[in-house]
Amino acid sequence: MRMLLVADLHYRLPHLDWVTAVAGGYDLVVLAGDHLDISSPVSIEVQIAALRVAMTDLAGRSRLAVCSGNHDLNTRTPSGEKTADWLAPLREVGAAVDGDSVTIGNTTVTVLGWWDGPVAREEFEAQLEARAKAQLEAQAPDDSRWIWVYHSPPQGPLAWTGSRHFGDPVIADWVQRWQPTAVLMGHIHQAPFTPDGSWIDRLGATWLFNAGKQIGPVPAHIELDLDAAMARWFSYQGLDERRLTQ
Repeated sequence: MRMLLVADLHYRLPHLDWVTAVAGGYDLVVLAGDHLDISSPVSIEVQIAALRVAMTDLAGRSRLAVCSGNHDLNTRTPSGEKTADWLAPLREVGAAVDGDSVTIGNTTVTVLGWWDGPVAREEFEAQLEARAKAQLEAQAPDDSRWIWVYHSPPQGPLAWTGSRHFGDPVIADWVQRWQPTAVLMGHIHQAPFTPDGSWIDRLGATWLFNAGKQIGPVPAHIELDLDAAMARWFSYQGLDERRLTQ
């Protein structure tokens, strides 16, 4: 299974155009949060409309998983917490968005949205617990994989800005509890480009990835080939390739 990971596009439409152009070469394309740009002169409503069109096109070229990030929260739930409800209509074109789990071959992909408070956090935690229980009851084969999509990395080199860490302790706890195969993330733009940061890390048996953000015509991105156990990070610094050994 071949996957493409990008994140933090922040309404940079040329980057999304590039992703759409190459999407057909992958079994799954992951957009790991912060699709909107809250500092843009373009209104959030116009950004949402444009992104829905672009993501609908993208979903027609490859399987698509999209999680919300902290910049994507456009409304509030009945409990008063912020949420990104504008992603929900993408389910109609086959995309997996916040709260969804889909299975592709022997791989289950679970999408976790950005939580603004305890109600949403508890809902996503219950989602993971239910999925883990279902896999256990179904006696998933040894070669099955569980991939999470979430915007923020846990404490570590993927959360290092060059001056401080912005690690998410909750996701670290969940990774240690359920040990997914990998978590595909973003949020910390600088991490892969700083001396003590990285685009790849490991927490227990779980691989962690953050492609980072860069300027130029092509977004920083990660290609994952799970069958070949290879990960490749592409940026203006060139290609970095790692084998995903046990």
